[in-house]
Amino acid sequence: MDVLKTLAGLWQDSGFGLFFADGGWKNLIMIAVACVLLYLGIKKKFEPLLLVGIAFGCLLTNLPGAGLYSLDLWDNFLDPASEFYHDFGHILATGGLLDILYIGVKAGLYPCLIFIGVGAMTDFGPLIANPKTFFLGAAAQFGVFFAFFGAILLGFTGNQAAAIGIIGGADGPTAILTATLLAPELLGAIAIAAYSYMALIPMIQPPIMKALTTKKERSVVMTQLREVSKTEKIVFPIVVAGFVILLLPSTAPLIGSLMFGNLLRETGVTDRLSDTAQNALMNIVTLFLGISVGATTVASRFLTLQTLGIVLLGLIAFCFSTVGGLLVGKLMYKLSGGKINPLIGSAGVSAVPMAARVSQMEGQKANPKNFLLMHAMGPNVAGVIGSAIAAGFLIKVFG
Repeated sequence: MDVLKTLAGLWQDSGFGLFFADGGWKNLIMIAVACVLLYLGIKKKFEPLLLVGIAFGCLLTNLPGAGLYSLDLWDNFLDPASEFYHDFGHILATGGLLDILYIGVKAGLYPCLIFIGVGAMTDFGPLIANPKTFFLGAAAQFGVFFAFFGAILLGFTGNQAAAIGIIGGADGPTAILTATLLAPELLGAIAIAAYSYMALIPMIQPPIMKALTTKKERSVVMTQLREVSKTEKIVFPIVVAGFVILLLPSTAPLIGSLMFGNLLRETGVTDRLSDTAQNALMNIVTLFLGISVGATTVASRFLTLQTLGIVLLGLIAFCFSTVGGLLVGKLMYKLSGGKINPLIGSAGVSAVPMAARVSQMEGQKANPKNFLLMHAMGPNVAGVIGSAIAAGFLIKVFG
């Protein structure tokens, strides 16, 4: 009899037994979602470096009884009435593995470190050579504010709407940092939506590009960009960091990190640091960021109509960002007398370099002699700066 009681107790305390407790079915659904995300990351290669980590974090956090991530701890951390309000020490002392890794997200550390790596990998030469493409990067932030107002109409708070809207910038680290600061309860849904749509750029953008441009416009062959000097490339991150941060101080973490990484790349005397930022640092931080963001997709918070709304608004934001870039691209085509191919406007979203590659592919379909990649890289890297500025503005207003 005692043996049966012991076995029954072991079953009830096991994760298998907890699946049959109240709400256990939700965990099963989230485990299925995690498996779908793993399939998309591994088989379909949709942003695998982050999606695989997010998916596995989702799997781990929804295994009942594992205790790797605790909502209660973070609810107390965010509650001004709690004795553990903003107490990282309590998280370190009592949290599970994923709670401890998530501190890097909550402190805004991981997105900024990734921006150092992104800066070190980015060549701002095409943007410097053709500074007019700054306008394309700015225009591609249209979807951010369109989705923001859409979220307000759907009943989201200002903070939540701002965090949702930034998905339209197509910049994962920026979306994660904004959500962490403004709407941490939505972080999992926002991160998955942001990275999923970034991975789906080759499917989402081409129909919009064809709908808004004519074959004649898509066939325009642009002249070769001028060569940018080393001095210009060194001065650029210094000037941009100084000007943007003075203009909007809330952009300092992202813009400062991005331009610091780029300066390491361009100086010619910090190659070891640049190499570390591009490779070892990026890989380590991506590892921690993915699995800790995935941990926030707890079934009780994720499986809601609100999550479906975020996914839909994220798609709308992304589409309208593409539309904004293309429309300004068409305007520049007209003003330049047909010398600028409007397709490069779609690269104004900051998914580097995938959006630029899509512009290149669509341009070559219209005209095999078209080589738009370097021209598209200008608005593409401008979009990185633009999304950081948009995020800084929203954080300033709602933070």
